[in-house]
Amino acid sequence: MESCFSSFFPSLVYNLLWTDLKRELEPKQHLMLVPPVCDWSHLFTYLSDPLYTLSSEKDHPKANIQLVGDKLVKVPIFTSMFSSLIHFPGYSLCLDGKDPVPPFIDRRWRGRAQQRLEALQQLAVGQPSLQIPQIVYEDPEVSGRNRYKYFARPLIPSNKLLPPNVCYAIEMTEPFILSATRDSKIFGPKLRTLGTQTDYRDGEAQTDPCSPEYVVPSGSVPELLTLATLTWGRGLPAGLAEVEMIEHAREKRAWEATLPAMDNASQIAKRRKMMDDMERKEWAFREQEIEKLQEIRLRVLKKLLQRLQEKQNELDAKRLDDHWQNHQKAKKEKMKKIQHDFVRMLRKLIAKRKNVMGKLERRDIIKEYTDFASQTYAPLSRIGYFPDDHSERFVVKNFYLNTFAGLCELEAALPHSVTQAEIKAPKPKYTTTKTGFIKRSARLEVELAQVHQALLEKKNKVKEPKKPPRFLEKIEKPVPRPPTPILEKPSVKEEEIELAVICLQKLLRGRAIQNLMFEEKEKRMELIQELRTTHALQEDGQLLRKAEEQMTRALQQQRDLQMQELSSMESRLAQEEGRALANMFDFLSKELLRLQEERKIHAFVMLAERQRRMREAEESGRRQVEERRRQEEDEIFRQVVKVQQSTIDSYLEDIILSTMENTAEEQAREEIQRMAVEINDIAYEMESCRTHLQSEEIVAELVYAFLIPEIEKTSIREKGIAQYWLILRHLCSSLLNPTSLDVKVLM
Repeated sequence: MESCFSSFFPSLVYNLLWTDLKRELEPKQHLMLVPPVCDWSHLFTYLSDPLYTLSSEKDHPKANIQLVGDKLVKVPIFTSMFSSLIHFPGYSLCLDGKDPVPPFIDRRWRGRAQQRLEALQQLAVGQPSLQIPQIVYEDPEVSGRNRYKYFARPLIPSNKLLPPNVCYAIEMTEPFILSATRDSKIFGPKLRTLGTQTDYRDGEAQTDPCSPEYVVPSGSVPELLTLATLTWGRGLPAGLAEVEMIEHAREKRAWEATLPAMDNASQIAKRRKMMDDMERKEWAFREQEIEKLQEIRLRVLKKLLQRLQEKQNELDAKRLDDHWQNHQKAKKEKMKKIQHDFVRMLRKLIAKRKNVMGKLERRDIIKEYTDFASQTYAPLSRIGYFPDDHSERFVVKNFYLNTFAGLCELEAALPHSVTQAEIKAPKPKYTTTKTGFIKRSARLEVELAQVHQALLEKKNKVKEPKKPPRFLEKIEKPVPRPPTPILEKPSVKEEEIELAVICLQKLLRGRAIQNLMFEEKEKRMELIQELRTTHALQEDGQLLRKAEEQMTRALQQQRDLQMQELSSMESRLAQEEGRALANMFDFLSKELLRLQEERKIHAFVMLAERQRRMREAEESGRRQVEERRRQEEDEIFRQVVKVQQSTIDSYLEDIILSTMENTAEEQAREEIQRMAVEINDIAYEMESCRTHLQSEEIVAELVYAFLIPEIEKTSIREKGIAQYWLILRHLCSSLLNPTSLDVKVLM
């Protein structure tokens, strides 16, 4: 796969693609990328292998171009070697001068000769005189020296690239398989439906209780609608505060019902006075509520401060515990290190004791492999090898092995031959074949049995006592000398142990003698000093003694001066350090007090600001209520005035309409009378001027236009009614007498 990939793309493009792919897969830590190796021998197969065939002539120059691309080499530019800019590249691409293909290999496409041969074969179809050269192939010698080439197993590379530390898990196989019904009885059903806990509990998903729709009768204001602002969790279920609020609202509604009407000026003044008194009571009631709220907030603030103090105390205690735990941990680590160093030095001393003489010994590999307690079989963990590689991970916990019921099931599932041993009599060995000859193994067994019997007889044979000579005389031998003691040669290991013991004894004796000499010297130190003083009475000794005394005194004085200067310097440094620390601590304590006071002031300011905002909100709410009430009263007054105005308007409108109707009726009557007079005059004039012929024409028109059409309509209607009754009579007769003939009615 890798060689195919590298053979189809130039080396430069291939490296770039590989870099991009690796950059994309870097966040995936569980993947491991290994750059594929370019197989150079595979690239020149089309030139070196005579059996390699390209698909067409176009693929040959492509392969040549690929070789040229693979010979590109990155040459660094020293002036901008570490540059990552595009216009200042760090390297340039050059062609490699080395050509891996020898010059005697033909680089031309080998398909030309094959094409030429095919063309000659086509031309030779009609020309028998044309001779075509035959292609002679070399003998492959399949059954000869090249036979091994045809039996080699190809090395197929694995497509899966794994790091060297990857281990496949051992597949656990069951010793036997039980039926599904037995597994279901033991382990239960394979599928189960389990309840799951969602992110939101029932209490969090609880909505407000459903309020059904309602219809308020006209002219009534139910008291329940005044509590519409209370919702579940905000006033419901009602408590003591809500009950007090409801009672207060009832009292206020009762007071509003007792307010006098706004009929005259005296009632208005009385109403205003009652409203002023009620407003004062409301303000007093609100002040009491504000005081209660302030007391509740003060208690809550005290609880919060107490809780904050307790939390701070817990944090301090936890910090001290952590500090103590850290010290304990450091102490344990230090003790562990000391113990480790002690064990290591002890091992070194034991190793030195084993080789007291300092002899160098070679490693005895045979001894190590024969001794099963050596490091070959049981290496030490302190040298970096841990033979127990988490073997508890491979412990198989099975129901059939860990429980009594499982063991019973396993025993019942096993065949009878496993639990009960069956003893079978051995079959006799046949020493002869079917043809009657004795087997070679039987002959050897017989010979071995004979040899064994002869050896046993020779071993158990009792020697016959020799007969004493007839003329034998007993000669008394002298008393034998005691045997010379022979000193056995000790082993090398015992000699080494003895030498080590002797060396240790020498060291102990020398150390004991040294301690005794030191103790005796300490006991007699006064006598030694006295002897030294007596010998120092000599002049030279006295001079030396005086010089030594002067030197020691000078050194003591110099050391005293140095100690005094050092102590004075330390005192000055301590004084300056104490002054600086005192100033710093004073400044820090003042800053701490200032910050605490500032925080307190800030907290009080925030509380005051919050109270001010709440009071402003309450005041704005009350102001809005008053404005709404004032608007309602104005609207009531406006409606009352509007009723009176509408009454006057309707009265005036009725008067105007009635007047207009009367006037219009009189004018219409006058107009009708005038038109009737005019029409009457015109009719009289026409009557006076009309002739007899015109009268007949008028009569004829009236007869043809009104009388004759009305008579025709009446006759047609009578004919239809008569025909309807005739059809109805025939239908009734046909229903009463079914044998009668059908009557055909012509419409």
